[in-house]
Amino acid sequence: MTTAPSELPPVSPAVAAEALDLLPPRLRGRVDRAMGKVAGWPLEATTDGVRVIVDEDTSVMLRTTGGIVARADDAVCNCLLAPACLHRATLLSSAPLALEPVPDAGVDEGADGTTGSPTRPTDQGHTDVTAVHDTDSPGGQTASAEGRSGAEERAHDSSGAGIPHSTGARSNTATVELTAAQTQAVAALRSAATAVLVSGVSGAGAIHRAGLLHAAHSGRLAGLHLPAAAAVRIARRLDEARSQDPSFRLPELSAELAGLLGLLRRPAEATAPARRSYQPSGPLRLYGLFTEPIVTASGYAGVVTYGLAPDGALLTISDVAPGGPQRAVQAAQTPVPGGCALPLREWGDGGSVILTGPTVSADGRVGGGSRVRSVRASGAAWHQQPLDALWQRSPAAQLAAALDWLEQPAEVRQAGGDLLFVTGTIEGRGLSIANGPRVSLLAPDERSELAYADNLRVLRSRPGLELRMIVRVVPDRPGAVQALAAAWAGHGGQQFRVDLGLRRLNRSHFPAGASTAVHPLHPVPDSAGPGDGGATLPADPTDVPASSEDEIPASPGEGVWEHLVAPTPDSSVPDRHGVGGGTGVGTGRPSPPLGAPELPIELDLLRRAVDRAVAGGRAITAASADGELPRRLEAVGLSTGAECIRALLDTSADRRHDALGRLLPADPDGFATAWLAAAIYASAAVRSLLPAAWSPAEAPAAPAPTLVER
Repeated sequence: MTTAPSELPPVSPAVAAEALDLLPPRLRGRVDRAMGKVAGWPLEATTDGVRVIVDEDTSVMLRTTGGIVARADDAVCNCLLAPACLHRATLLSSAPLALEPVPDAGVDEGADGTTGSPTRPTDQGHTDVTAVHDTDSPGGQTASAEGRSGAEERAHDSSGAGIPHSTGARSNTATVELTAAQTQAVAALRSAATAVLVSGVSGAGAIHRAGLLHAAHSGRLAGLHLPAAAAVRIARRLDEARSQDPSFRLPELSAELAGLLGLLRRPAEATAPARRSYQPSGPLRLYGLFTEPIVTASGYAGVVTYGLAPDGALLTISDVAPGGPQRAVQAAQTPVPGGCALPLREWGDGGSVILTGPTVSADGRVGGGSRVRSVRASGAAWHQQPLDALWQRSPAAQLAAALDWLEQPAEVRQAGGDLLFVTGTIEGRGLSIANGPRVSLLAPDERSELAYADNLRVLRSRPGLELRMIVRVVPDRPGAVQALAAAWAGHGGQQFRVDLGLRRLNRSHFPAGASTAVHPLHPVPDSAGPGDGGATLPADPTDVPASSEDEIPASPGEGVWEHLVAPTPDSSVPDRHGVGGGTGVGTGRPSPPLGAPELPIELDLLRRAVDRAVAGGRAITAASADGELPRRLEAVGLSTGAECIRALLDTSADRRHDALGRLLPADPDGFATAWLAAAIYASAAVRSLLPAAWSPAEAPAAPAPTLVER
């Protein structure tokens, strides 16, 4: 018996856009309303695709090639108006968008003739090795460039991903000359993105989506692969907003729009080649750190595993291919390339491999060519060298380096540059970082198939648990980080390490006592038994679960600025970490979180104004215009931000009349330029002030002794 498919197959962006072009004007306006009925149309699996039953007399056949509807002829409706019918256009507009392969994607060949892995595009402007090892993550691992890595997108995708560089353009930007086709494609992409921005999410419909897809197709044909991929991602975000998908995040759409508009102003980056070169490398010994599941907006899924090289560089091996969340879980069992039969998840969980004949990209992605050979080696725990060195840098120094990494062009970022290695204590709904602030812990992906959300709930129920974590910076959420992996001393002091997106936690993974402070840095030797002690500190009477007043909000945008300041320690209360518990990272015990200066709340208001413009478009921006926010920004010294907001409000409400009193057309390009300037400034201001919020407060100098003459 054939199982009925649960969803429509992915559709090529060009096919989806062409379907709307065929509709007569009287039907185009009905597409958005008709898309709400698609969920109720039954699906039937066929030998070569899916049949959608619209009603008793009408059905649409979607034939797939390689899992996607790749050609216009593959979508056939049996009604009299086909192919210019509402049924066909509605279905193709409702189906998920497939990521079209880059024309020149193939295999990389090293200087010695070594053939690397086939490549497949990822989500945001980077490419990842596929063959069996292909990635789409923040540390990225791909080699064809339809987009950046998926994790990078969430970091982003929530990390301010896509915000244009606030630093100056690279020197070769001005020397790039676009061809006539590229110039037209750039204009089409800019016009489509501007139309979405002017209309806002609330006003953008199938026509705006089709405009983006048309422009993306033209850009891809003209060799503008990165802008084309960005346009397709924006179309997907609009689909998520229309369908009220729980994964939709307005700041992510804002970042994508800003990234596309900014990229179109940098011809050198917009015309960057769609491939990443891999060069042969000598033998590598890689110590596994953790494995991250990846599910991208472009329909790809898999895992990326991070490893540490002897020189201290982070390298990545991945397996990403078309699929959904379930494929991400399955890909964790993909073996390391080279024949050692060590699954990626086991390698990331304290394993080690020695690779001979690998190819490595400039940003740390390891290829899986036919000449690669691998063997297992003895691994290391997080508290052992060489991995322990990653936790020795202060959180503020790591954050500053991560923010510098985010300012670099996407194609030159090193793998794992946005990761932080921190030690802290679970308190309330967040993590009190040693020598840093108290921050909330966010799930990089809240899909139920992945374990992030469930595991964070379990961790929050263990106040007082001390642990080491690997987290990702979220620049647009300065009071939060994305939790990726954690380690603590479990029963008998044995270190327990978990990839938070793959392995589900339960109470058996924790030592007895919800409020017992368990130190992660010095687990007892393997031979120690439960009665040997050494890993569990005496119960502290002051170590009680955090009250609701101490909890850090988990909902987006709620209190993320106010909670940057750690609670002021009361000298009358014993230290949670014990008397004389050390003073910094790398000492016997981490210091309690120190106070940090607050970021101006006006910056949060500025970011909200930027996001509100995306949500409501030009009309809402004009309706909400007043002079209060510019005045507040000037009052705290952010005069440039005040000018950016004034320009945004002025361009949104600028509707002049001609000499006869007739209303002149609006200037959408002026509005888009003002919005882009405000978005860039907001991102740059946060990245500039955030390191200070993570820096430990300096203790006041001791008073000089007073000399008394006798």
